[in-house]
Amino acid sequence: MLGLENPLHIAIVLLVVLLVFGAKRLPEMGRSLGSGLRGFKQSINGESEPAAAASAEPAVQLPAGERAA
Repeated sequence: MLGLENPLHIAIVLLVVLLVFGAKRLPEMGRSLGSGLRGFKQSINGESEPAAAASAEPAVQLPAGERAA
């Protein structure tokens, strides 16, 4: 076992990661990791395009008698 049950151990690991990669690089790494996991999950599920892109334009209800421009 790695011995990461103790909160102090987790804090030390996070501090080392912060020192190695720096504060500016961590959010970028998190975003890229998240998008990679999202892409992997979509490929496993067989989705052809991301759900966020498909629902980017919400349907707008127009009042009766008006047409879309």
